[in-house]
Amino acid sequence: MKKSDFFYDLPPELIAQHPIYPRDASRLMLVDRKSDGISHHIFSSLPELIGPDDCLILNDTRVLEARLYGRRTDTGARVEFLLLRELETDVWETLCGPGKKAKAGSRFDFDGRMRGEITDIIDGGNRIVKFTHDGDFYDILHDIGIMPLPHYITEELKDKERYQTVYSKEAGSAAAPTAGLHFTPELLDKIRENGTRIGYVTLHVGLGTFRPVKEEEITEHKMHSEHYYLPQETVDIINSCRAAGGRVISVGTTSCRTLESAAARFGGELKACSGDTDIFIYPGFEFKAIDGLITNFHLPESTLIMLVSAFAGYDLTMKAYSEAIKEKYRFFSFGDAMLIL
Repeated sequence: MKKSDFFYDLPPELIAQHPIYPRDASRLMLVDRKSDGISHHIFSSLPELIGPDDCLILNDTRVLEARLYGRRTDTGARVEFLLLRELETDVWETLCGPGKKAKAGSRFDFDGRMRGEITDIIDGGNRIVKFTHDGDFYDILHDIGIMPLPHYITEELKDKERYQTVYSKEAGSAAAPTAGLHFTPELLDKIRENGTRIGYVTLHVGLGTFRPVKEEEITEHKMHSEHYYLPQETVDIINSCRAAGGRVISVGTTSCRTLESAAARFGGELKACSGDTDIFIYPGFEFKAIDGLITNFHLPESTLIMLVSAFAGYDLTMKAYSEAIKEKYRFFSFGDAMLIL
C-alpha cells in the first residue's frame, strides 16, 4: 500500500490542544469489526462495553522530561536534545538540533547541573551523548528537563502529570502512551469490580513516535527500535483470559506492539520476555496476541493509523475517521478514543 492511502483531511480546530477534565469524560467511538458498525459513547462507559472474561493490557511506561537545552562549552551555541533511549548508564541516544552545532566531540553544559559530550553520530543522524553529573541523573532531569509534547500541541501544559497515565511507573519514554490518558483510578477500580482483569507491559516510546513515513511504499519504512518488557504475571492473566473465552484488549498501539512482538518471538505463544522491537504493523499483518484495541485518533500517513488499519481493516478504519471528523471528535494525543472489537 501507499503512504498516501492513509491520508485524510483534518480541520485544524479538531486537534486537541489540552487534556479534558476529568480524564474519562473524553468520547469513545466503538468500532465493531464483525458488523462494520460504529456507535458513540463516553470513555467512562468502557466497563459496560467489555466483559468480565476480558482483560485489558496497559503500558506502564512513564514519560521523562526528555527535552533538554545545552550550550556548547566552546562557542556558547544553544542546542536542543531529545533523549530517546538509554543505551547504558548515563549514555543516551538523542535527537539534536541544529545538527550542525552538534558534531562528534562537542561538549555541552546543561544549566550548570550536568555536562554532556557527543561521542558518536549514528545512522539517521542521531547522536550518542555521554552525560556526567553530580547527583541523581533522573532528579536533575526532572528539575531542568521539559516534557516533550508533540509539535502539534502549541498550548502550554500547566500540569505535567496530565501527560502521564495514572498508572505510569517505569521511567523511560520520550512520549506518552496516549490511549491510557483516559483512565482514572476510579475507572480502573470499576473495571476490576466488574471482573475484567488488568495486566501491564512496558514499552518505552522512542523515535518511532516522531519519525514520519517518508517512503511512498510503506514497506520501505524502517521503524526505530524500542525496548519492551512482558512480565510473567501479565502472561498468566492473558492465558487465563483466553481459557475463559475472553478477549485480550490492548490499551494503545504500544501495548499492541509489545504483545505482538513477544508472540512473533515465540511462534505465536506468549512468554515472559524483554528485548528491543522494531515491529512495523500495517495491513496484511496477522495478529496473534490481541482481540481488541483501544486507541486515539492518529496523524494522517502515520505508522499508527497503519497499525489501526491492519487491525480494524482499511475501509472500516477510514470510515471511522470520516465519522469522527463529521462528529467533531478531538484528535491526537489529548483527543478522544476508539474501542475496536
